[in-house]
Amino acid sequence: MISQETIVALASPSGAGAIAVIRISGKNAIAIAEQVFQSISGKAISQQKTHTIHLGHIVDEGKVYDQVLLSIFKNPHSYTGEDVIEISCHGSTYIQQQIIQLLLRKGCKMAQAGEFTLRAFLNGKLDLSQAEAVADLISSDNEASHQIAMQQMRGGFSNEIAKLREELLNFASLIELELDFAEEDVEFADRTQFKELLNRIEFVLKRLIDSFAVGNVIKNGIPVAIVGEPNVGKSTLLNALLNEERAIVSDIAGTTRDTIEDELVIEGIGFRFIDTAGIRETKDLVESIGIKKTFEKIEQAQVVLLLVDGSRLSVESLTNVKIEIEKIRNQFPLKPIVIIINKKDLIAPEMLSTINNQLTTDNGQPTTIYISAKNKEGIDELKKQLLSFVNTGALRNNETIVTNTRHYDSLLKALEEIQKVRFGMDTNLSSDLMAIDIKQALYYFGEITGEVTNDELLGNIFANFCIGK
Repeated sequence: MISQETIVALASPSGAGAIAVIRISGKNAIAIAEQVFQSISGKAISQQKTHTIHLGHIVDEGKVYDQVLLSIFKNPHSYTGEDVIEISCHGSTYIQQQIIQLLLRKGCKMAQAGEFTLRAFLNGKLDLSQAEAVADLISSDNEASHQIAMQQMRGGFSNEIAKLREELLNFASLIELELDFAEEDVEFADRTQFKELLNRIEFVLKRLIDSFAVGNVIKNGIPVAIVGEPNVGKSTLLNALLNEERAIVSDIAGTTRDTIEDELVIEGIGFRFIDTAGIRETKDLVESIGIKKTFEKIEQAQVVLLLVDGSRLSVESLTNVKIEIEKIRNQFPLKPIVIIINKKDLIAPEMLSTINNQLTTDNGQPTTIYISAKNKEGIDELKKQLLSFVNTGALRNNETIVTNTRHYDSLLKALEEIQKVRFGMDTNLSSDLMAIDIKQALYYFGEITGEVTNDELLGNIFANFCIGK
């Protein structure tokens, strides 16, 4: 599958900037670069050592394109495992395009999305899970997702899988050997040790599978819906959380007629807040569409913040709040709900105990927090409550966390095969039938790290990369 052509692409973001980096990779990378680069020292770059940087000019037919720094990375000690040249030029889009077009005329081919990383994988510089972590690292926008991507790119996940796969492969070999001597009725694989291995593999697989729930929200951010009646302060709360005037605030009920979304990173975890239209009975067509979208956003959210205006609370209105809570609970039973009593400074003292008694159930759920969105009081307590919904213990303990849906699917299938093998052990199933299930488990392990792959799978994975990586 690997192309023998020398490829080129812009490795830095497109557009004007101070510096741009143009990357070349392939067997002719150094020869092509030498045709257009004139070193200030007069030395030929083909004679220079790997991992060296040289000052010079990009020149063709007497025309000087730019003064640049040229970096040399000779195979196999490069990102792709091939000869790699990186040209750091000035960031003018005109200069970038002129140099790339010149290199194309000299024999380079324009790189496809992810082609540099694909070559790194095919040349054994990265396994498949590490290659996918490169894309996750580029797209990481908070501390937690960055930490997970770095751990995976360093091989934390693939090393754990590779170790299990190697141990299982050793036992598979012994069982295959038993099949060769089936007539002599001998056992080369210690069944007690094999059972212990299966239990250990099953334990690790279940831990990795369970980690996906945390990893997925860390990678993609946790959607939080802010809901409530009109004019209770939802937009003010969003502005207080983001510490900026993101949403329009007005005393006119129904001002927010569409959902407004923005993101906030709290202690390295990304939260995506959704300010929704107020929920009420209305004949306004536009507002009613907004209210319909509110329930759609609640369905998409993982946490619901139900905002209540404390200054308007009475014994009668508390009943309506409880009805609203039950409505959300009945429609979305698995979603945690946080009741936020806004304008706490305007709550009548005699109402406080009534609110606590009415809104707290036997198990203490849902959580009730008192705030003043306008004065930004209670916002820190709310942020702590949101963090409590995320299990960050695995991050602090540097455990492997699965964030990739493809890996999650392969782990589920591998676990299913391992459980079949263990069932076969418990029921004295014949070795030849157990060997089939073991091979399937090994296949799914190999899918994760890339020992087992195909062109279609690789095409799907690397098509999501950016050009130049």
